[in-house]
Amino acid sequence: MIKDIKDYDFPNDLKSMDTRELSLLAVQLREFLIDSVSETGGHLASNLGVVELTIGLHKVFDSPKDKIVWDVGHQSYVHKILTGRIGGFSSLRQTGGMSGFPKRAESEHDVYDTGHSSTSIAAAMGIASARDIKGEDFNVVAVIGDGSLTGGPAFEALNNLGDSGIKMTVVLNDNGMSIGRNTGGLSRHLGRLRTSEGYRLLKDETKKLLESIPVIGSGVKNAVGNAKDRIKYAIISGGVIFEELGLTYLGPIDGNDIDEVISALEQAKRARGPVIIHTITKKGKGFRPAELNPEKFHGIGPFDPETGAPRSKGGKTYSSIFGDAIAVAGKDPRVTAITAAMKDATGLARFSELYPDRFFDVGIAEAHGVIFAAGQAVQGLRPVVAIYSTFLQRAFDEMMEDVCLQDLPVIFAIDRAGIVGQDGETHHGIFDLSYLLSMPNMRVFAPCDGVQLKEMLDYALTLDGPCAIRYPRGKAVTGSLTGKVFNGMNTVVREGSDAVIMAVGTTLQRAVTASDILAERGISCAVVNVGSVDPSDPYLAEIAAGGAPVFTLEDNVISGGFGASFKASVNGGRITVLALPDKFIRHGDTETLFRECGLDPLSIAERIAEEVEREN
Repeated sequence: MIKDIKDYDFPNDLKSMDTRELSLLAVQLREFLIDSVSETGGHLASNLGVVELTIGLHKVFDSPKDKIVWDVGHQSYVHKILTGRIGGFSSLRQTGGMSGFPKRAESEHDVYDTGHSSTSIAAAMGIASARDIKGEDFNVVAVIGDGSLTGGPAFEALNNLGDSGIKMTVVLNDNGMSIGRNTGGLSRHLGRLRTSEGYRLLKDETKKLLESIPVIGSGVKNAVGNAKDRIKYAIISGGVIFEELGLTYLGPIDGNDIDEVISALEQAKRARGPVIIHTITKKGKGFRPAELNPEKFHGIGPFDPETGAPRSKGGKTYSSIFGDAIAVAGKDPRVTAITAAMKDATGLARFSELYPDRFFDVGIAEAHGVIFAAGQAVQGLRPVVAIYSTFLQRAFDEMMEDVCLQDLPVIFAIDRAGIVGQDGETHHGIFDLSYLLSMPNMRVFAPCDGVQLKEMLDYALTLDGPCAIRYPRGKAVTGSLTGKVFNGMNTVVREGSDAVIMAVGTTLQRAVTASDILAERGISCAVVNVGSVDPSDPYLAEIAAGGAPVFTLEDNVISGGFGASFKASVNGGRITVLALPDKFIRHGDTETLFRECGLDPLSIAERIAEEVEREN
């Protein structure tokens, strides 16, 4: 009799289930994921693709004794279900609810907090080396996607792993995707492996042959090994790079076939050194809309589980407005667009179609993308680098040393700045002002609405040095909040005599609402649009010297942000910094998080009223 999926005792029940029962469980898991994520939103396509793989991992290995490290971790929903957390899915990614990523504080089965890519192999190596130093006995597995494998840390770890000989298993989940479709030489190499049935069969036969030969001396053994290598290179151009790095390579296998997955994992478990299992999976498997459009269903809001149609009404987002603007800017033949595996997410799809020769997806390799842009700028081009705020942190050194030091005209389009909501700590873009304002030669802009975003891109293309335009996730105000064309200067959008709010970017909307609340209390509050985020702006210093208390407002942490830097630059004055706290902020509804941080309009108004009334 088939149990309801909520009645299982996971992961214990997996140990006694046969292949037929596990296959039926896979169907149940997919049905549950589709129904659940359709209500809460989340990462769907990636999780649908790893159902059988995750079942196999928990069938063969004994979590939490054995350690499973998920790269990025957006594909860990099935892992969460199979470790007893199915009851938390109604609160997935909601305020106070279960995280969409592995969290050590959430479960003993989550052994490493993740959220950014390409880190799992190095983390798993560290865990395995600690095991060996302490004389402990458990297995360690890193699960990494082929998209994440394009990141530099993954290559560095593979190189070190093969040299170290540490016993652990790397599971390469190869679905040909990261968020967008993968690009680059490694992706092409894996593509050849996926289709190389001849290599698989020949390798198996060669292995059997080698195992049947008695030990007759190292010379013969080495000669046979060299022959094997020649066969391998003859069949696959470039060779199996993993074996050359010192890892035992198993695969490719069908990662959506439970028997194949279990067999490969058991082989890896018996091995003495590092093993890599190359699994081929289908992103979005079992849900036709996700199979047809896995990028759309990588991270999605609530949707109709029958049709896949989103439940919320559409509207222009900052990403789409940026995409429209750069498509127009692309008429200038000097303009190029660069992104790190996020063509659609950053709004560059249209530019890529109009100007394919000037569009570059570098894969999950943010640091490389920035250096690449610097090289283009040296030759007179105007590269625009579109990357999420949280991921651009990975290229801090390259922005500083390769772009700012040379004062090159590279434009950074920084998407998802500020609080992003349900993805939480690893994805909030709340540190960018702090790191950008520390960079000499870098000009920083923050649009208050969609109109100003377009104007800032146009203005940025006239500059001869580096600049960054940072804007949030979500729907944009499509009208102009300032009524003025952006020309690099900050402007007063509302007059007032009792207090001043200097609002960075889209916090202007909060400032205006707070000013309205204060007006009802008889407090006259001026509002300044800080679109040019320059703490040394003499115009802002002049306003601060006017006598009224000044409140800076931004969706960045306090330390190193605009307010703290401005307060230091004017050396005194009645300045209060309203910003996000200097800590990692949990996942949840965006407005709820702003309210908890005291940055909703009512809280802002109350803080200002307290100060004004105290002085009076």
